[in-house]
Amino acid sequence: MAKKNSRTGWEIPATEAVRASADTRVADLDTNVTPGFEGDKELGERLLEERGADLSALQEKLFANGRSSEEHRSVLLVLQGMDTAGKGGMVRHVIGHVDPQGVDHASFGVPTEEEKRHHYLWRIRKALPRKGQIGVFDRSHYEDVLVVRVHDLVPPAEWEPRYDEINQFEKDLVESGTSIVKVAMFVSLDEQKARLAERLERPDKYWKYNPGDVTERGYWPQYQQAYQAMLDRTSTEYAPWHVVPCDRKWYSRLAVTELLIDALERLDLGWPPADFDIETEKRRLAES
Repeated sequence: MAKKNSRTGWEIPATEAVRASADTRVADLDTNVTPGFEGDKELGERLLEERGADLSALQEKLFANGRSSEEHRSVLLVLQGMDTAGKGGMVRHVIGHVDPQGVDHASFGVPTEEEKRHHYLWRIRKALPRKGQIGVFDRSHYEDVLVVRVHDLVPPAEWEPRYDEINQFEKDLVESGTSIVKVAMFVSLDEQKARLAERLERPDKYWKYNPGDVTERGYWPQYQQAYQAMLDRTSTEYAPWHVVPCDRKWYSRLAVTELLIDALERLDLGWPPADFDIETEKRRLAES
């Protein structure tokens, strides 16, 4: 039986369709489009399940190699976006397809008092994925050139050098065996408002509502500038940014699934060979 083409609907591969370029302009983004994908929501949701199975199989191979090989191979998914962009849903609906024992997940909010006493990358280094793992950062080291910049938490002379420092940090990570998938998630202010309103209408969503999110909406022009600088200064060949429109959750989840699959396929991992004599073990098992 011929294998079903799981890329049906993709006119342009996601890795190309959402990759940031020199022409990417945050202020001009249409967050309700589906770059590269010509299918509808029904097709997109079906493909998400199909490709989720492919992602799971690749993750198992990565995990198996992590258990048996001395070589460090891992994947780090960086999710950076404003509140309600869907970072939590991305973890549930994309990473939820894989075995949780093969996932290292970290969420970065306001630094603790202990974290403030260290270099801003200190808490990031502590959360990096172990070998054989898919690491997920819900927010990341980029908070220190976004929120910090927008709210003047430190002077420009302090945050300005961080772009180059982050580039070197990520270059070192890649050279040590970690593939980085960076996703900038963008939602329109209207869609964000609707999602926040839903949280106020549903008791099961109250816990997700943060009054500070409304305050942050007033800083969107400043965030646009900060995100633009982030894309311009830190999208590199070894760790490029991918700009994903998130008004349609089904599309953003499908696109990130494709990005992860591509990263895992590029590792070109095989199954670890047996470190025992197979025939001997077959015989021992039969005699047991």
